Amino acid sequence: MTYLTKFISSRIDWCQQQSTQACAPHEREGWQAEEAGLRDALFDRDHTTQYQQGPLDVFERYAMGLQDGHAALRTAAVYYQFVPPTRTAGTGDASTRRIRIVGLTRRVRKYLQECRVAGNGKE
Repeated sequence: MTYLTKFISSRIDWCQQQSTQACAPHEREGWQAEEAGLRDALFDRDHTTQYQQGPLDVFERYAMGLQDGHAALRTAAVYYQFVPPTRTAGTGDASTRRIRIVGLTRRVRKYLQECRVAGNGKE
């Protein structure tokens, strides 16, 4: 999950940098909304209704950040489910790896089930 955190963190930093360089107020608000969407995805929050009340382009940027964040989380969950951790030969045993994979599988199933129940359209 380290890569995932670095990916989202660097994307948030990029949004912050772009918002400080933006000239137009809507452009600045758009970058800030995208940053908020990425943060909300990372912390499992959803402020879509709050952004629906504002300008359409700002709402679209928030939705884009939120969707990109969720996609990164799903990708990381699938990746960590199928790719075993890199270890030095002779360290750890198969039972430890199995427990780790089963735990990740349960978290992915729980996440997907919550998305279906919430009706967010994430499949």
